[in-house]
Amino acid sequence: MAMTPAPPPVSPPAPTAAWRFARPGEPEANSLPEAFASVRVPDAGASWLRRFMAFVGPGYMVSVGYMDPGNWATDLQGGAQFGYTLLAVIGLSNFMAIILQSLSARLGIATGRDLAQACRDHFPPVVNIILWLACELAIIACDLAEVIGTAVALHMLFGMPLLVGALISVLDAFLVLFLMNRGFRYLEAFIIGLFSIIALCFAVQVVAAQPPIIALLKGFVPSPQIVTNSQMLYVAIGIIGATVMPHNLYLHSSIVQTRAFPRTAPGRRDAIRWATWDSTLALMLALFINAAILVVAAAAFHTTGHRDVAELEDAYRLLSPILGLGIASTLFAVALLAAGTNSTITGTLAGQIIMEGFLRLRIPHWARRLLTRGLAIVPVVIVTALYGDRGVGQLLLASQVILSLQLPFAMIPLVMFVSDRGKMGEFVIARPLALLSWLVAAIILVLNFKLLYDTVFAT
Repeated sequence: MAMTPAPPPVSPPAPTAAWRFARPGEPEANSLPEAFASVRVPDAGASWLRRFMAFVGPGYMVSVGYMDPGNWATDLQGGAQFGYTLLAVIGLSNFMAIILQSLSARLGIATGRDLAQACRDHFPPVVNIILWLACELAIIACDLAEVIGTAVALHMLFGMPLLVGALISVLDAFLVLFLMNRGFRYLEAFIIGLFSIIALCFAVQVVAAQPPIIALLKGFVPSPQIVTNSQMLYVAIGIIGATVMPHNLYLHSSIVQTRAFPRTAPGRRDAIRWATWDSTLALMLALFINAAILVVAAAAFHTTGHRDVAELEDAYRLLSPILGLGIASTLFAVALLAAGTNSTITGTLAGQIIMEGFLRLRIPHWARRLLTRGLAIVPVVIVTALYGDRGVGQLLLASQVILSLQLPFAMIPLVMFVSDRGKMGEFVIARPLALLSWLVAAIILVLNFKLLYDTVFAT
């Protein structure tokens, strides 16, 4: 069933006062209706820089998913155990992310449908219910890692108990509501601001670590050891497996529609070009941050014999003494707090997009965001209260297993839709890109299932 283009920009509807599903025959709402086409785009006569800057933002919002606390653990472990060797894997995973996020942006701009809406258009109701439940599990799993990261960062900085830190993270839901009420550009600016803090913190740490440039550059060249060393391969699979956050594919296909570009063929083509540049550059900066985490771990821990460092709190405790920079540990914790806050905000937004896209469920914005956040916080609070810090670590591991299971439900429909001329029209991807996209999806799926198998059945 072909997806029809979105109607011209309209004024956002007033927030609903009660929970309800859309009525039969009720006009289809735009994706993220309160922000749809709310960001002005200069006309074609404006300079390329002004036009590009109008599209900057969504790429940074999705890129925070590639540096969330779940990624930090694999990067730390990879650097501490194997030095700079796995930098090549981070580079490869980033290349895969660039491809998939560009496809997500293309789907949203070309069809006027986010990925959740596109699934509802294409699949029968039973399949859509399954996809929606899988999406909700993925959102909760992502939020678990992010809530835990925020709580750990607050514990590092202020000695706050993890349980209290997890409860405080619920305030992110109100932050999203406040910024969205001010305008979508305010939300993007906040995300980019935290992104910049993370980059600055790690830039200082990399300079303090003084990694050998030759060894660092060699790390970006693939080594046969990655495949032949079973322990290294396991960590490499973990890095690639954490590459694509399923909710990011839904999120990106929606937030690119916040731009008020002409809903014509030339307007969509222009928007696709700028949105692709936006996400590509943002993900290249995310590559720097992921690589910096591994480089700092390699320089600080691998070369000094602390090769068993894999926990965030161990890294925090050792960084300042080893690097000889008193502020290094604090910068690490500040960056972790910024990463956790950023990721929880985008995860909350993705929860709204998925609920509205699959179910056409209209609920008040504050209730929807509290519901999404609450579903993630409740397990953290219960496990922390019953089992303490050790239980939280096991919960973090479980969240990554859930993400591995959900990944096919996001990637396969995305690649299938953008490869279908009936849905994309003239914006369908070329056959070589389609083959490359299916290859990327297959690689990520195989590695995720391998990691899942090893995690579940490891003795």
